[in-house]
Amino acid sequence: MKYFVTVNGLVREVEVIERLGQLEITVDGKPYELSYNEVDDLGQVVVLHGGRSFGLSLEGDENDVTASLAGHRYDVNLEDERERAAHAAERAAGKAGGVLNAIMPGVVVEILATKGQKVAKGAPLLILSAMKMQNEIGSPADGLVQEIHVSAGQAVSAGAKLITLTPVEAG
Repeated sequence: MKYFVTVNGLVREVEVIERLGQLEITVDGKPYELSYNEVDDLGQVVVLHGGRSFGLSLEGDENDVTASLAGHRYDVNLEDERERAAHAAERAAGKAGGVLNAIMPGVVVEILATKGQKVAKGAPLLILSAMKMQNEIGSPADGLVQEIHVSAGQAVSAGAKLITLTPVEAG
């Protein structure tokens, strides 16, 4: 599974694969040998790396963590690929029109909007199947569907044009 880990504002791409009970970890594409043992149910962990052990204290939930290591505090945010794509769509929600691009590769399952249709912010535009999940792609803002660049059944790559919206003035 690929994760995007932000530590004190610095983003790293981390891939974790479990094979035969062992973790294979890459950080920004480079192999990283690491193992860990949970000490208790309170977030205390021993991390083993490079022949050294480190005591780590973790607090928070599965997405936002505060880690303490040797008296230093680190704010950590974790997103898997699907969460990152969803959050990117949310961040784009402030945009008032323009081209809506695929944020991950997938297959267009269904087009839910039509050319010329007026849509409200959040209205479903299409369904994109990616990573074995069907994702409803909503309108990032109120707008008018100017152009539909894809069709049902079409495979798209990340960044592919899906739909062009024209801003609609409120009122």
